[in-house]
Amino acid sequence: MASGRSKEDERAGAEIVHGSEACYRHSIDLLEELGFPKGVLPLQDLEECGRVKETGFVWMKQRAPYEHFFVGTNTRVSYSTEVTAYIEKFKMKKMTGVKSKQMFLWVPITEMSIDDPMSKKIYFKTPMGIGKSFPITAFMSEEEKQQYLEKANE
Repeated sequence: MASGRSKEDERAGAEIVHGSEACYRHSIDLLEELGFPKGVLPLQDLEECGRVKETGFVWMKQRAPYEHFFVGTNTRVSYSTEVTAYIEKFKMKKMTGVKSKQMFLWVPITEMSIDDPMSKKIYFKTPMGIGKSFPITAFMSEEEKQQYLEKANE
């Protein structure tokens, strides 16, 4: 393969989880570990999730492509049957399988990060390096929003 590593190489040594319930738990745990809100990757009918701890490579396979409308950002996002990324705390980079509809175009999202956890904003970047940030609360589950608001009012 011209790009260096084959799909098999990239996934060598991975921890792999199968089944929708186990994959859902795995994906939620992963988002929490990275510092992202639970609703930022609302994948449906997950069949397989994998993670290579040494390289930070992760993938999530769902039964069919899925489109989600984020009310808090007024944005439609499309997730293909497989979403991949390289992860580190507060960052997912080299993402594949995620597109955001901007005006009339579908734009690939290749990175999402929380540059400053205190700013409470998530930054999404395209392959052209152009990006947009949104409040972290726009991607929180109802339970997370409740906890967030309770902490803010303490």
